[in-house]
Amino acid sequence: MTAIAQAAPTVATAHSLRTLYLVRTAFSAVWVTLVFVLASTVTTATTPSTVAVILLTIYPAWDAVATVFGIRATPTATSHLAQYLNIGFGVVAAVGVAIALGSGLTPALVVFGVWASLSGAVQLILALARRRPIGGQWPMIISGGLSVLAGVSFIATSGAPKTGLTTLAGYSAFGAFWYLVGALLLIRAARRA
Repeated sequence: MTAIAQAAPTVATAHSLRTLYLVRTAFSAVWVTLVFVLASTVTTATTPSTVAVILLTIYPAWDAVATVFGIRATPTATSHLAQYLNIGFGVVAAVGVAIALGSGLTPALVVFGVWASLSGAVQLILALARRRPIGGQWPMIISGGLSVLAGVSFIATSGAPKTGLTTLAGYSAFGAFWYLVGALLLIRAARRA
């Protein structure tokens, strides 16, 4: 009876995280599609349109909202400090990107890059902490690490003349892929339990 009682919260957490990962995948797929449609019109040499501003600010804001749901999905976690920090990073990044876009795409890419690195570091830390009790976290470990590297890349290439939105779309597409893999692994883990 004790093993079943201990497994119940883990199964419930895995189920909640799986649902969250699938929602994040769907959001990213839509966002990537919209960014690719818009990408040819927005580069560091052009003034970002209103649609570009909305898309670039909504992504870190959505990450903050998704992190709130991540906290709800893991009620038995010993600490949610990293997730609360991530919410703060997302809100600050959304506001920062919106303000930076007033000066062009280059400063917005720097803000987005800083956020991607910080958010990726949080994701990496959380996935490492969850790998034993929940399982199915290696895609989140890879995704977090890649996010850190992508953020550094955004900062480094932000001033290049041909830099545009396609780099951000690629970043989000890879993130969506890893969230989908993570969700599938959690589905498999839930069936085993």
